[in-house]
Amino acid sequence: MPKDYSTVVGQGGALAQSGKSIYDPVDENPGYFLPIGELEKVLRDGLLGLDLNYPLRTRSKVLKAKICDILGYPVPKSFKKTKPRFPGQDFDTYIQKSNNLQIWNEEIVPTRRYVLIRLDESSKVVGLRVIVGEVLAKLDPTGTLTKKYQAKSREPVTCSVLVSRSDSYTVREAIAAPPGKTLTISQGLGSTRTPDFSRFLPIERLYEKLLTLVGTRLVDPGLDQERNRGAALHRAVCLTLGTGAYIDTGSFPDVTEQLLELKLQTSPTIDLGLVSPDDSTPLDFLPKVKHCDVRYGVFYGRLTGTKVQIEHLVLTKGQDFFSFFQRFEGKVVNAKLQIPLPRDFFL
Repeated sequence: MPKDYSTVVGQGGALAQSGKSIYDPVDENPGYFLPIGELEKVLRDGLLGLDLNYPLRTRSKVLKAKICDILGYPVPKSFKKTKPRFPGQDFDTYIQKSNNLQIWNEEIVPTRRYVLIRLDESSKVVGLRVIVGEVLAKLDPTGTLTKKYQAKSREPVTCSVLVSRSDSYTVREAIAAPPGKTLTISQGLGSTRTPDFSRFLPIERLYEKLLTLVGTRLVDPGLDQERNRGAALHRAVCLTLGTGAYIDTGSFPDVTEQLLELKLQTSPTIDLGLVSPDDSTPLDFLPKVKHCDVRYGVFYGRLTGTKVQIEHLVLTKGQDFFSFFQRFEGKVVNAKLQIPLPRDFFL
């Protein structure tokens, strides 16, 4: 059965008993780290109706003190100016009286959780959402503070390669869940789904399965249709692995049930998106597993008329990614970022 987080939060919960502060990491006990769906539920239940009709600085302090109480943390004598404000649970809070979110002098962190709290005209809490930075960045029309990672192979890829010979111990431990255990994943902006890890493959076996796609020809939707081209690969991988019908959720990783992120390359440069493969923060929906534990399947293809023929596969876990590939260093720009939230965002 899913973990009961009611025994973790609150003044009588495990967090309160642990003596940890909001600044202490919980790496040694991932059970203390609330998945995004649980964090949203706990905070919404505790904050809805709260009166925050105070001067701005006082309002912020009252809110953070209340969150400490809800989660079971002691209220510090003064709140440190850390990034994020709640490091132990890796989230920041933003109070909104409008749908115009403002972030000052800080880039969006793709793995961080953002707690967005909506107030009515009388300054009472009437809505709350928790989303990860990766989802939040997609709402940014300018991308001003978004840093995207890119890489390329250190040498020309002329054959298929299994870079990582085994998965990390934490992956094997996390996937070896009791029969019948279910897990709800937030896809962002209100949608959720439940993955099935019963067919999870060790990386060596996964490599063997994915190798059968070498030689396959995928329909090429056009030179400017990289997303649709990637969707064709995603669909073929789902069919090969027997993970069910392909659904493009835009979430990370692409094939959740295999902790597998997919890339289809007809050129050397690999667009890695907002999360660096060697990032050591935990996956929100599976805290025992880190981003660097995710497997990356990089397929190299050749354009032949209206088809893309898959020629080689490189499979690696994120931790080993940059032992085979070379990172491109991106440019970070600091400024005021304004993100218009959808009208129904807090509904």
